Amino acid sequence: MYQTLKASGVSENANLQATSELQVGNGSVPVATQKAFVQGDIQPTQNQLDVAVQGEGFIQVRRPDGTVAYTRDGSLKMSGDGSLVTSQGYLVEPAVTFSADTTDITIGRDGTIEAKTVGSTETTKVGQFELAKFVNPAGLKSIGGDLYVETVASGAPVTGTASNEGFGEVMQGNLESSNVDIVEEMVGMITAQRAYEINAKTIKTVEDMLTVATNVKR
Repeated sequence: MYQTLKASGVSENANLQATSELQVGNGSVPVATQKAFVQGDIQPTQNQLDVAVQGEGFIQVRRPDGTVAYTRDGSLKMSGDGSLVTSQGYLVEPAVTFSADTTDITIGRDGTIEAKTVGSTETTKVGQFELAKFVNPAGLKSIGGDLYVETVASGAPVTGTASNEGFGEVMQGNLESSNVDIVEEMVGMITAQRAYEINAKTIKTVEDMLTVATNVKR
């Protein structure tokens, strides 16, 4: 709640112009919330379909309505028809399909997906991860389920091959964990709590002073 006592550009003197406005009041308002896509720790899982992106880039997935979304969640599965999907069931883009007799899957750091079949010792390339990156990833819109979609603020996606042209590497058998620093968040919470307590005491002191002033007048 703020009251403007003097607007910028307006002055009582016609020969002078105020360069800034004068406001009095109290309170604050959130301006924006921002996602931090800082690299999280890489945790091994030993699952051959788990992948972590070490560096910049998002995995592309195809939503049911045909639009493309982006995620850093590399917990991938194989659907009933052999398609590579996310844990929520969204198809990985570009599409990758394994045959029913696939026995071993290898994913290179450049995103190359190879597989062996029953009775064969040779690996065959079955697909390729294509990563996407943005000029301003903080501008992406979160739609839940670790999925994001592009916005005007994020800019259009730039796609490319992993470990090439500034894109990160694909780490098979690993997942990226949360990038939240627990110690830092705890310190921030304690600081906010202490600030709240100080402000509450300040308000109580002002109230006591006004009470004393009112009683003196009486």
